[in-house]
Amino acid sequence: MMGSICSRKREQSVIEEEVATRRLVSGRYCKSSSSKWLGAASFHCRNVEHSPGVAGICPSLLELCISKICMDIDKYSSFSMLPRDVSQQVFNELVCSQSLSDVSLEAFRDCALEDIGLGEYPCVEDSWMEAICSQGSSLLSIDISGSEVTDSGLALLKDCSNLQSFTYNYCDHVSEHGLKHISDLSNLKILSFRRSSAITADGMRTFSSLYNLEKLDLERCPEIRGGFDHLKGLTKLKSLNVRCCKCITDSDLKSISGLTNLNELQLSNCNITDSGISYLKAGLQKLNMLNLEGCDVTSACLKSISALVALAYLNLNRCNVSDEGCDKFSGLTNLKVLSLGFNRITDACLVHLKGLTNLESLNLDSCKIGDQGLANLSGLVLLKNLELSDTEVGSNGIRHLSGLKNLEKLNLSFTQVSDSSLQKLNGLTSLKWLNLDARQITDAGLAAITGLTKLTHLDLFGARISDSGANTLKHFKNLQSLEICGGELTDAGVKNLKDLVCLRWLNLSQNRSLTDKSLEVISGLTALVSLNISNSCITDEGLHYLKPLKNLRSLTLESSMVTASEIRNLQSIALPNLVSFRPE
Repeated sequence: MMGSICSRKREQSVIEEEVATRRLVSGRYCKSSSSKWLGAASFHCRNVEHSPGVAGICPSLLELCISKICMDIDKYSSFSMLPRDVSQQVFNELVCSQSLSDVSLEAFRDCALEDIGLGEYPCVEDSWMEAICSQGSSLLSIDISGSEVTDSGLALLKDCSNLQSFTYNYCDHVSEHGLKHISDLSNLKILSFRRSSAITADGMRTFSSLYNLEKLDLERCPEIRGGFDHLKGLTKLKSLNVRCCKCITDSDLKSISGLTNLNELQLSNCNITDSGISYLKAGLQKLNMLNLEGCDVTSACLKSISALVALAYLNLNRCNVSDEGCDKFSGLTNLKVLSLGFNRITDACLVHLKGLTNLESLNLDSCKIGDQGLANLSGLVLLKNLELSDTEVGSNGIRHLSGLKNLEKLNLSFTQVSDSSLQKLNGLTSLKWLNLDARQITDAGLAAITGLTKLTHLDLFGARISDSGANTLKHFKNLQSLEICGGELTDAGVKNLKDLVCLRWLNLSQNRSLTDKSLEVISGLTALVSLNISNSCITDEGLHYLKPLKNLRSLTLESSMVTASEIRNLQSIALPNLVSFRPE
């Protein structure tokens, strides 16, 4: 990701998928310092406004009508006479534009909406639930994560008998008494209560009657130890997520060992040992995905895991796995994704991976892997993602990767790989994402990989790239993300970026010689969503060059001569989509 600091040691565990979004977007619009709703909304919103001369698809008549209704929302008191699909689209558009209020919500009363997606939307409270639940048996999905809804609001769910999905993450205002209102929603298939101290072992008794439940998410619920006993009858359960629940122990796994339809089990950062894993091998033969990242398991657990022959995804990052016992990997021939990062394994372990010919992703981050071990990977021709960061891999090992024609993502950061070996990567014709964050990589190394024309993401965060090296970037026309941080770039070097029109994320921080002239060049990169030029000579006077960047959502100019007031002024005048900026 594109931070303003140049030191990026990977010792901390990434335990939430929304971290990337949180870095990009500020939390000003939402609760619990999460901006997930804003990030998710971008997948549903449709921009129906097209400026003259801008290439794009002409909006349909329906889209134009919906846009007009949203603009004049205060003129309407009810949409109950509209077709349901139209009122649903109007509702979605108001949510995406953050224009829905408690007043405008009343217009949707009794509209038979199917989907209420208000996760992390501001100011949602009990009074909103009356209009939401008025949709009655038509309502299939509700997300009110991060809201102020209490037990009283949940009581209104009794009218939504066909509800199939209910998400109330960060539910700080509900008690065990309120949870009882969910017990009658017998059609529920998906239930999520992430980060809730209200969910206790006794409170989970509510779930025991939800016989159609297929997916249950209780991530970061600290009081659920012993509650798995209430899940024994949920024979249709396919997915259970209790990541980061330190209270979960081996005995809890014994309680769910009879859920024979379970195919996804998330246990990362739980208090699980090898003994607990042994309970899984008898009944969970359909288990497709097992996440044990950060658990106190050792290589001994592999004996039990080897019996789970259907496993396709196995995460053992940050466990206590060593070479001893790794021979059990050879039996997991259905594995597609294997993560072994931050373990005490060496090249001796990789010998037992060469038969896993279905592997598409392999993570060996921070393991004691060297050049000799990579020879065992040469036959894994289906590999698309290979993580070798912080290993002892050097220039001699790269040759073993040359036959991995399907490789799309390769991380060689903090390795011993140097300029002299990078030319061997040109045979990786499918490569789209390359991380070369290493001080020994220079302009010469960049010039050696000009054959990788499909690259969309290139990370040269700590590499010593100068203006000469930047000239090489013209070969990578498809780049969407570029990081050259702590290099030796000047304004002359930035001129070489002007034709990279696909760029969406650009990080040039720590290049101290960059001035306002660089912003003038960057002004033509109108697809940019995120821009970081911290620790530079950028001034307030140069900010006007950024006015054409209408898609910009994140701007970081820390440790420069730019003031927060001028960025706010730019935001109000020219950059309406800018939601995160520093200094602020």
